Amino acid sequence: MNQFSLKDKIILITGASSGIGRSCSVECSNSGAGLILVARNEEELQKTVSMLAPYTKVETIIADIAQSENLEELIAEKVLQIGKISGFIHCAGVEKTLPLKKHTPQLYHDIFAVNVIAGFEIAKILSLKKYKTEASSFVFISSVAGMVGEIGKAAYSSSKGAVISGARSMAMELSRSNIRVNSISPAMVHTPILEKMFADIGEEAAEEILKKHPLGIGNPEDVANACIFLLSDAAKWITGSNLVVDGGYSAQ
Repeated sequence: MNQFSLKDKIILITGASSGIGRSCSVECSNSGAGLILVARNEEELQKTVSMLAPYTKVETIIADIAQSENLEELIAEKVLQIGKISGFIHCAGVEKTLPLKKHTPQLYHDIFAVNVIAGFEIAKILSLKKYKTEASSFVFISSVAGMVGEIGKAAYSSSKGAVISGARSMAMELSRSNIRVNSISPAMVHTPILEKMFADIGEEAAEEILKKHPLGIGNPEDVANACIFLLSDAAKWITGSNLVVDGGYSAQ
């Protein structure tokens, strides 16, 4: 048996309509997983569904995870239809680059609501025995910005740091339920979020960021492959870790 395979596993993925979330959906599908895909944009989510491997079992949830009060109800319905969940990837995220003087309490709230609180709330739901398989794995997409300082990212960086530390605490608590919890910290990856950020900061600043990546800017599948490893039985002795996938960014 291939220990890296996701065959017969059901994986729930947030932010599945674009970027890393879309890539995770496609690569998990290619690895044999069934999927519950969550996103706000139905049209873009259906594009993701069209990219999956043939015969992939898939269910979709259209919801704003930062606002929805019936998430457990929606998840329970899909579990009945597709089976208990073996893995969870929290890819949904908000990024904003602004000088500190333009940060507001609302900005912090909006970023934490998606990047941290929504993911932790879903993990709480999926940790219940009625929704999970005997052994399961949760993966949170953090960022190297949660580990190193970046100008203009006080809110974003603090949210991603919270993801790393929260995942570690969760790993300790949920190990008794045979749930592994890890985070992944990518550097810059070719996604719509990156394109928007580069547009916001200008060409000169973008060029400086590019220079900080010895192996260049990553692709979404580079992060997706790391997720597959952590979800798979090959990683059955890994929990409470933060896997850095950054093309050498943080080694400098």
